[in-house]
Amino acid sequence: MANENKTTPALPQWDDYLAILGQASQLLETLDKPEDETRRQELYQLLAKSLAGGMFSAVSDPDYPDFVPAVSTALNTVGVNPDFIYGYTKINGNGVYRLSGYRGEGLFLMFDLMAGGLGVLDELGPSIGVLDVDKFTIGSDGSFDILLSAERPAGYSGDWHPLDPKTRTLNVRQASYHWGVDKEARIAIERIDAQARPRAPDGAEIARRLEALMAYPKFYAGFATRHINNLRSGGFINRLQHDDWAGRGGVEGQHYYQGIFDLQPGHVLILETELPETVRYWNVQLSDMLWNSVNWMNHQSSLNGAQAVIDSDGRFRAVIAVEDPGVANWLDPGGLSEGSMMLRWNEASSGPVPTLRSVPLARLRDELPADTLYVTAEQRLQNLSERRRAVQLRRRW
Repeated sequence: MANENKTTPALPQWDDYLAILGQASQLLETLDKPEDETRRQELYQLLAKSLAGGMFSAVSDPDYPDFVPAVSTALNTVGVNPDFIYGYTKINGNGVYRLSGYRGEGLFLMFDLMAGGLGVLDELGPSIGVLDVDKFTIGSDGSFDILLSAERPAGYSGDWHPLDPKTRTLNVRQASYHWGVDKEARIAIERIDAQARPRAPDGAEIARRLEALMAYPKFYAGFATRHINNLRSGGFINRLQHDDWAGRGGVEGQHYYQGIFDLQPGHVLILETELPETVRYWNVQLSDMLWNSVNWMNHQSSLNGAQAVIDSDGRFRAVIAVEDPGVANWLDPGGLSEGSMMLRWNEASSGPVPTLRSVPLARLRDELPADTLYVTAEQRLQNLSERRRAVQLRRRW
């Protein structure tokens, strides 16, 4: 006889969700300065950003994919690259997808197929491969149309890319050296083998996603604080560590150099490096001690291969300083004397190791080449005005 007293399990209520979210306060113990009230407020802010950004991936559906912007100028978390426009979607490696659109005019339009991801309901997993649109047919109007599936369909003559069954997320990066000038890409993705019609989620499904979303800030902000703590414990203060970040949000085959900058009173840091003989893309950028990128719209906190001035000896030198040192290649930390930084070489013939050295501000000119380019205060204001406008002209969300 059927159990007539069987009841539907109770679903979480608002206070239950808040209790899950509240567990993120445990991250206070991981801060390098937990007694610093400003640092605590910065963590709370990061948790709020994590919750906001997480909403995009929390509703992602591999049957009805859509590239969403989990990071931006507002959600400037985990060292978001100022030169990239990012997008994220869930997919099912056993499915068949059509990826189409218009390439745009940037340096590259690249998709990273991953067995995991950094989104809500994701687990970290390795990169399975990279799809570079430039390796496929691009029409005279900039259009592309690529089929993704485990095997090429019989008789199919169009562009095709193999889809590993382990694939769970697809992340897009479009890189631009010339912000607001290069025409942005337009991208669409659709699953073409699933015929089920989308339906409104029931209460249990909403609860499953909300519970994961409320737990997400602890994971995501913890991912950021661990990165900074690992750099500190590894002794990478005013020196840089090599990493590839494959499977953890980075582009496969890219050289990353990362570390903590620490400006002593009256001193600046000179960043210096050779350049690879060939490199598709490179940049350097500053972030804070919770791995939020310094506001690149209102500060020259990053430089890329087109924005940077290369010295006559072929080397790149930049100056990290709280106050404007007058050097064209100033990296502005936004008033911070301590923070994190990253330099990347993409598709480079080599991975030159950058160096950092602290010098007294009063001796800066003596420490730089005689032909170093300097700018006036008026030129700096004009450059920043152009930078601010260029960032806003991009499609950020």
